[in-house]
Amino acid sequence: MPDPSTYRPSAGTIPEAPGVYKFRDPGGRVIYVGKAKSLRSRLNSYFADVSSLHPRTRQMVTTAGAVEWTVVSTEVEALQLEYNWIKEFDPRFNVRYRDDKSYPVLAVTLNEDYPRLHVYRGPRKKGVRYFGPYAHAWAIRETLDLLLRVFPARTCSKGVFKRHGQIGRPCLLGYIDKCSAPCVGRVDEAEHRGIVEDFCDFLSGKTDAMVRRLEKEMGAASAELEFERAARLRDDIGALKRALEKQAVVLGDGTDADVVAFAFDELEAAVQVFHVRGGRVRGQRGWVIDRLDDADESPVAALVDRFLSQFYGDQVELAEEGSPVPKEILVPELPGDADAVADWLSGLRGSRTALRVPQRGDKRALMETVERNAKEAFTQHKLRRAGDLTARSAALQELQDNLGLDTAPLRIECVDISHIQGSDVVASLVVFEDGLARKSEYRRFALREAATEGDVASIAEVVRRRFAKYRGETGGQDPTPGIDPETGKPKRFAYPPNLLVVDGAGPQANAAADVLADLGVTDVAVIGLAKRLEEVWLPGDPDPAILPRTSEALYLLQRVRDEAHRFAIAYHRQKRSTKLTASALDEIPGLGQGRKAVLIKHFGSLKRLRAASIDEISGVPGIGVATAKAVHSALAGEPAAHPRAGEQQQ
Repeated sequence: MPDPSTYRPSAGTIPEAPGVYKFRDPGGRVIYVGKAKSLRSRLNSYFADVSSLHPRTRQMVTTAGAVEWTVVSTEVEALQLEYNWIKEFDPRFNVRYRDDKSYPVLAVTLNEDYPRLHVYRGPRKKGVRYFGPYAHAWAIRETLDLLLRVFPARTCSKGVFKRHGQIGRPCLLGYIDKCSAPCVGRVDEAEHRGIVEDFCDFLSGKTDAMVRRLEKEMGAASAELEFERAARLRDDIGALKRALEKQAVVLGDGTDADVVAFAFDELEAAVQVFHVRGGRVRGQRGWVIDRLDDADESPVAALVDRFLSQFYGDQVELAEEGSPVPKEILVPELPGDADAVADWLSGLRGSRTALRVPQRGDKRALMETVERNAKEAFTQHKLRRAGDLTARSAALQELQDNLGLDTAPLRIECVDISHIQGSDVVASLVVFEDGLARKSEYRRFALREAATEGDVASIAEVVRRRFAKYRGETGGQDPTPGIDPETGKPKRFAYPPNLLVVDGAGPQANAAADVLADLGVTDVAVIGLAKRLEEVWLPGDPDPAILPRTSEALYLLQRVRDEAHRFAIAYHRQKRSTKLTASALDEIPGLGQGRKAVLIKHFGSLKRLRAASIDEISGVPGIGVATAKAVHSALAGEPAAHPRAGEQQQ
């Protein structure tokens, strides 16, 4: 693994001007392209402290073998050059927003003599105009079925079109007036293209003008006593309005905007985009991507920056007609070079594009909706991986192979420690069986002996207590070790894990292994999982094992570790809440431990007790009026009066 210090540029040689930089691996291949307002500031951030970098950024700088840069005049030029180089070199560490083929779109083949309307999935092609994406293919077909009454354009494949032209008879849609039948010459090429262009104008948001034109034609037909034509136009207007009703109105001012939101963890991010045209949500799309943050930007700002440059650059290249860049782009946080990005987007669009964070009103409400969709998509992504039996089996097999285990670790336990500066130290132990959490087996520990000696000693105490209990439950002359003779059910620590994971690096893994050796437990493998680098540490090994970022084994270990972390934090917060509650009531004179417990049990929390009135507090059995007044005054921040002795037990 290359050491970044071996290729770090000499001090003072990096210019402070804006520019674009490239990281290359030892073989010379470009692995990352980035831009910067100040090349010196940005590049120095990659070399200052490698351990503080985001895991994927750290992996990039330790994979690279050289860095080079190009100075440009403005930040806008840097954006354009960065985008061009990403397209040219396709660096492995740059995020790419490729079209998600799971979302169908409505395609219009404007590159054909007789354009065709059809549902399409796949990569974009030049000469084809796309509308959407839609959540479901049936939504496109319903909309298309309504609009074909007004815009009877061709929807058949090339083979069908050619065959009906040869036999001189249109298909069923031609007979029911949902196709203008260009195959048999009912309309010529120019007339058919005019129908298709009207269709595109309608879907592009020019809906009101289209409806007004038809209403005017209907009025004229009625005035000329052409009632059949007027009735047909009336039905066409109704079809257009029904098509519009299928798309919810979210903004009343005819806004053309894209609304972007993210949900992410340390390794991945879910991106959701709502396309609003004419005040209506015309489409939605989403991706789940790997994160790669810049050291001098917040995570959200870095995600926004990468999305804007990658997504809209690709869309403009594929657009045959019109610009896919809207008048307004709403984001959760502005990137550091927001003005330069806005200027670059405006250049792509050909007119001004506003980049802003919505603060209130309908746009803020829509942003919250997109954020909820991003969180839901991220949750579903994780659940799909966790619930995939094939992926879980592959993860267990990879763990067996990479860790050199005799069998696949069907039962995995993980220990994590939680505290604040050494106070209220607690630990969690979570259990996964066959790659799934078994919450009934979770355990938590309040640490006493090693609470002040650091995480390594705390890990050792938890492992000692857990496996001492296991040895006690499975030892002796019991004919059915580990089974409770009264209930016939397994005892709490009856089964050992195949793999014990501790949250930490080599010292934590060594401490856990030493405890198991002292207890004579030889059939449990131990590893440490270091959160910052996602490294797997084996006891006694001076160097960690690096699992591929895309491996199911690493994903499973991360889920186990994160669940242990969540469970430990929940227990720690509970202990702190109880401690804070007790300390607040300790300040009240004349209130003993028994009545404090009664008050907390009655109200459920200190917050509810603080909101209670004197009458409500005095209504608790064993609490007199004077004591209730003292409690109410103390919790309200007033000096508490000592209740009279005769009133304390009322």
